[in-house]
This record gives sequence, C-alpha cells and structure tokens, in this order.
Amino acid sequence: MRIGFVGLGVMGRPMATHLVQAGHEVVCTNRSRPAVDALVAAGATAADTPAEAAERVDVVITMLPDAPDVEAVVLGPDGIVETAQSGTLLIDCSTIAPHAAQDLGAALAGRGLRFVDAPVSGGEAGAVAGRLAIMLGGESDAVADATEALDAFAGVMSHVGPVGSGQLVKSANQMLVAGALAMTGEALTLLGRAGVDVEAAIGVLNGGLAGSKVLEVKAPTMLARDFTPGFRLDLHAKDLKIALAAAEQAGVAVPVTGVVTQLVQGLRAAGDGGDDHGALIKAIERLSAISAGGQDRTADEETA
Repeated sequence: MRIGFVGLGVMGRPMATHLVQAGHEVVCTNRSRPAVDALVAAGATAADTPAEAAERVDVVITMLPDAPDVEAVVLGPDGIVETAQSGTLLIDCSTIAPHAAQDLGAALAGRGLRFVDAPVSGGEAGAVAGRLAIMLGGESDAVADATEALDAFAGVMSHVGPVGSGQLVKSANQMLVAGALAMTGEALTLLGRAGVDVEAAIGVLNGGLAGSKVLEVKAPTMLARDFTPGFRLDLHAKDLKIALAAAEQAGVAVPVTGVVTQLVQGLRAAGDGGDDHGALIKAIERLSAISAGGQDRTADEETA
C-alpha cells in the first residue's frame, strides 16, 4: 500500500518504521525534520506538509498529541483534505476525545473521505516491538481496510463500534493503566517501608491474581527510579481528563479515576509532567514523607 504518515514522535516513528519494513511505500512528514530524515534513511519518502503526504496515497495515518493537532493537520492550511482523493482512508491513531473523533469523521465524510479512529496502547515499547493494542471505530469496510494497513505494528486489533468508539475504549484503557500504576506505587512504597525484599515480592505477586502487565513492566523501572518517558505524565493527564468528561456525559461515577487524576495533576504542578507515567510512585512517596531514594524523611527529621 502507499501510506502517508503524519507525526513521527516517540511512538509514531517506530510505527512508521514497521510500515516501511513491511514493504509499504510510506510518505512521511513531521514538525521537526530529524525524525523525517531518520525514516527516509530507513526507506521512506519525505513530504514537507501533510497535504503533500496525502497526495496519491491509499491511506493516511496520523499520530499526534491531541485533537487540535489532528484537526490542524487534517483540516487546516496545507492539511490532508487539500490533496486527499475521494475514497482515501484516514486512520487517526492519536488519543483524542470521542466527540472530536466523531466531528472529524463527519467533516471528512462530507468531503468524500473515509475515517477510522484507531487509538493505540502499549507505549513506546509496544510501538518498537510492533505489538500495539489497537481499538478501531468506524464503518466495517473502512475498518477492514484499516486493519490491513495497521497490521504491521499491531499485536491485537478489535472493531469496537462506530466512529468515536475506539476513543471511548482508549479512555477505559487509560483509566485502568493509571489506576494500576497508582496501586503499584502504593504497594511498592508499603513494601519498601516495611523492609520486605521488594524484588522477591514482585516476583510472587506477578504469579498470582495481582499479576499484570503494569506490575511486570513498570515495577522494575519504579524501583530503579527510571522515569525516562515512554509515555509522559502530561499526556496521561490529558487522557484522564478525556475519560472524566466521557464519564460525566454518560452519567457514570468514576471516583478512583478522579483521585488518580489529582495525583497526576500534583506531580505536574511539581514539575514532573515530562516524566514517564510510572512516576506516579513519587506522589505516594511524597504523601508518605519518603525521599526520592526511598528514605523516610520523617525519621531523618526526628534524628536531626
């Protein structure tokens, strides 16, 4: 397939690389040029604008931070709609509000273009491994064509409903991940203060009902104080606000999500928004008067 790709960030670049490696003809563009040059070296073709990336292609994939970015790239000056031919399929892998996806789908349909919202989960590691979970919203024929394009970097894909449904499922995903991260941070902080062999504890916890991908992947980085961003707290905050808005619209109480969102907001206020979302453990440590190295600050103060 001939595929336009817009947005070569932490996850977009490895996703586009998998498309090239799968034999697709990829035309890519990005706000910063180094990412484009790196993908061209891997076999892609460079475009200067989204409009140029969308010329004479079968599919255009966008992977961008938020709805305003997607709307600007698709509908703005030098945007995708300026050159995309009738019937072209736009697949948005960004995480945006469900209503924004629905509005975008309606705007594209009015121009004879097809649209699937296909947010992804798995973080940078999943993108690099080509094992992302993808939730697809759209009409059946468009989704069928989208799966063919997305297969290069998908671990699992599922058609979950009409346009906007993919984003609703992604909101649920982000609620679950944030809650699991916060609880992992609480558990590790408790075990560390109690003097337990934490690494041994993680091993046995992963073998029981408490075992999870979050515990398996994020507990070791939390213990190592490695908060190199695979998925930044700033972006997770945006996703949690989308989830809270969706819950409000649906009339559903999500108290745990509300609490975790406040923990994330506190970290962002302290300047930690650029950290990986595994840095949620910092919020628990600060509430427990534990220093970054795991030392009890209260005990230090009493000694002093």
